[in-house]
Amino acid sequence: MRVLIDQEKCCGAGQCVVAAPAVFDQGEDDGIVLLLNAEPPAELHDAVRQAIRVCPALAITIEE
Repeated sequence: MRVLIDQEKCCGAGQCVVAAPAVFDQGEDDGIVLLLNAEPPAELHDAVRQAIRVCPALAITIEE
């Protein structure tokens, strides 16, 4: 799995960080998503998929 983010779409809701804190973070100044791990290990795949589901801006995608 490869995680892709579109920072221009991000609204800073932070739901991705709640769902997968080992993969996502937020910028201190603007709250925009930061990608910590573009190729997370298998044990984090479900958390990444949850982050995709809860992202209100649809700013996260994956390539399998």
